[in-house]
Amino acid sequence: MELRALTVIDSLQPQLTGFLQTVCAGFMPLENESAAFIEIAPGIAINTLTDVALKSTTCRPGMQIVERAYGMLELHDADKGQVEAAVDAIVAQMGVTREQRIKPRVVSSQIITGVQGEQAQLINRMRHGDMITRGQTLYILEVYPAAYAAIAANEAEKAADIHLLELITFGAFGRMWLGGWEADIKVAAEAAEAALAKITGRDGKS
Repeated sequence: MELRALTVIDSLQPQLTGFLQTVCAGFMPLENESAAFIEIAPGIAINTLTDVALKSTTCRPGMQIVERAYGMLELHDADKGQVEAAVDAIVAQMGVTREQRIKPRVVSSQIITGVQGEQAQLINRMRHGDMITRGQTLYILEVYPAAYAAIAANEAEKAADIHLLELITFGAFGRMWLGGWEADIKVAAEAAEAALAKITGRDGKS
């Protein structure tokens, strides 16, 4: 098994929490809970790792994505210690250390100011989160591996008054769409990319 992405979120922010409640197939997280996002390969192996984590802690799983290439698990608990213990159990089962994860790489980062109403309409039709309105600024982040998009969204929300429009934390690349006013988006973008830059690990190829 290959450990691709691993990140622990200390306190889930309100919009990210609400977004996860909208899209998760498992147990819904609550605001201010801690959460872990883990991505491994091959995808089918995530079933065994979920089993190990749940049998050794009180964590609840919110999302388990099983693709042919990659598997992603999100789990959460009010006690951050339980989340950390779940991560320890998973890496022990895999026979790796946390530092053997792939460090995140920003694949693309775009800021579009003064969004036109027609483009706002397109975005609002596809999003699972909040909405963007004409004249606001759009920020799109693409990150590799995909699961790191979660911590980028959480740190962006901590830093600025933004709207979380859409978030994809599994697949070939992670993606995040934020909307808001230009000054807030610039602060959020800086916070998101700074958070990713702090995560250590090995170099990985996409």
